[in-house]
Amino acid sequence: MATHFITGAAFGGALASAAIYRPDVIIEQMSFQNWQMVTTFLTASGTSTLLVNIFQRLGYLDACPRSFSTINLFGPLDGNIIGGCMLGAGMAVSGACPGTVYAQIGSGIHSGLYTLGGAILGGVIWTGFLRPALLRRQKKTKGTGVKSDSLTLDKLIGTSQLTALVAVETLFAGLVAAIVHLASPTSSGLVGPVTGGVLIAGAQLFSILTRKCLLGTSTSLEEVGDYFWWAMRRGEKPKSYSSIALTAGMTAGALAVSLASPPAPLAPEMTIEPIRAVLGGILLAVGSRMGGGCTSGHGISGMSFLSVSSFVTVAAMFVGGAGVAAILG
Repeated sequence: MATHFITGAAFGGALASAAIYRPDVIIEQMSFQNWQMVTTFLTASGTSTLLVNIFQRLGYLDACPRSFSTINLFGPLDGNIIGGCMLGAGMAVSGACPGTVYAQIGSGIHSGLYTLGGAILGGVIWTGFLRPALLRRQKKTKGTGVKSDSLTLDKLIGTSQLTALVAVETLFAGLVAAIVHLASPTSSGLVGPVTGGVLIAGAQLFSILTRKCLLGTSTSLEEVGDYFWWAMRRGEKPKSYSSIALTAGMTAGALAVSLASPPAPLAPEMTIEPIRAVLGGILLAVGSRMGGGCTSGHGISGMSFLSVSSFVTVAAMFVGGAGVAAILG
């Protein structure tokens, strides 16, 4: 488990250095007032996509694209869409995501504790009630029969992987260049938004080299839920706690950066009321598990495989987050 913890420490340290864990950065991104988060996010995703494809071509990384999350309501991607909207709503409410909440705790953001508490509660609700109910529904409807050859963008649109890769990288690079030119986003962290994205991709590289798998954090909430129900004698003992180890490392990495770096003048911390943070945490957990991943699992890792489900989930996440941010004002 040491490699999972160390990988998490690298990831948490990168998030803390880029300062995209701050609630104000996340909420202001959802209301399109601050473009720091998206700049870092797109840089990390674009760089990670290059790394993943290089190591796949070298035969070092053997991993599959993200499958569709289907709950059989209105289509094969309904779980990605509904879950993504819930995830984005949770981000707008709590000012966190399933990954940055650990960096918040390590960096001393008080609302992060309440958000994590809500997320753990959401994980318990998901594993104990919602996941079994959806599995029963899938058995009754016999699924949707999504073909594995339609999981990636190149297969979906009928082009070569290289063509799709170049198109995605061009899109990411163009968006980052446009945002930097038009919005000039800045960071209150140790590094700027673009450099912060490169650091996060560096954590992805470390994960590939040491674990031969990619970053993802929301599975930890499902693992905690599974352990809870096992302790309550309602299930078998979980077989893994690797994601819990990863997120523990993220907290430690963010703590190390906050202790080692000199204090910088920051804007006053945005106040997130405890009940709001808890509610947001529940939405983060349920949404990310229903959607099959979170901002790191889909946004940084899933899109690196050109996974259709990841692009759909991330788009739904911003739609849900922007909608809730507009309502909350």
